Amino acid sequence: MTAFGDPREGVRRERLAYAAPPAGEVLVKVRTAGAGYPDAMMAAGAFPLLGAPPFGLGEEVCGDVVAVGPGSRFAVGDRILGITAFLRGWGGYAEYAYVRDGSAIRVPSPLTDEQAGGFPIAYRTAYAGLVERAGLTAGEQVVVLGGAGSSGVAAIQLAKALGATVTAVAGSPEKLEFARSVGADQAVSYRGTDLEKEIREATGGHGADLIFDVVGGETAGIAVKTLARHGRIAIVGFASGVPVTLDPVDMLLRNYTAVGVLADAHTPAGEEAAWGRLAALAEEGKLATPVGTVWSFDDVPAMIAQQTTPPPGKSVVRVAS
Repeated sequence: MTAFGDPREGVRRERLAYAAPPAGEVLVKVRTAGAGYPDAMMAAGAFPLLGAPPFGLGEEVCGDVVAVGPGSRFAVGDRILGITAFLRGWGGYAEYAYVRDGSAIRVPSPLTDEQAGGFPIAYRTAYAGLVERAGLTAGEQVVVLGGAGSSGVAAIQLAKALGATVTAVAGSPEKLEFARSVGADQAVSYRGTDLEKEIREATGGHGADLIFDVVGGETAGIAVKTLARHGRIAIVGFASGVPVTLDPVDMLLRNYTAVGVLADAHTPAGEEAAWGRLAALAEEGKLATPVGTVWSFDDVPAMIAQQTTPPPGKSVVRVAS
């Protein structure tokens, strides 16, 4: 990324040199890299964790380890998936990428390169929101906003794997059907309907025990009205452009909780536990990235431009065969 704005103008290829990875990181030769809405936010200068360009784009990859930092638990030749060092300017849309040692796992055997490349961010975020921050338990009613997006799909699959009943909220009939195809028990549209009524009916009149919110705005505000007593809303993002507005008095009277979600367990043991659980569920076939469009390395700028309104399925960049 050389300048904020249209990625078709501000993103270009450059040849870089990669030093040996520092402690806490490994260097991989990239096979695939996952894409998502954060790419569009970074291009627009709206991603809160990054400063001004230049910096590398691409938060997640699947690749083969070619060098390891001191004390790494990986070895040269391991095929891993993980989160890149994008926060220090080194992204995954590249032939090589630094990957955070503590935010990576060996690729579970059922996953293809494309599925693995699109796995880390969405599923780690879903785990943070559902398990670490909102304490999901089996038998609860979960409502997933943005149910056809990559994080929404991951939340649907993970909630189902943990024994919840899931209602997905999306827009078009195509996206509603996609949400059902990846495991949602019910799928309702936020367009042209009484969304509050639809959610209540989908949850059998109980309402939502937990809302997984990547959308914010009016849609999330309506969904909050359906929260059951002792319910929770996990605030993961605001793809609508604005976060959900909450009324503290309403929270008090209906006894519900709002939690912010950043996928970071804050301790090495916590990260290891999260990734270990995700790896086990993927190995059992309960979690698998539904890949949509596979882009070529040359088409990364055009791919980023599409991430504001992507089609169903995870966009993945094939970097090397």
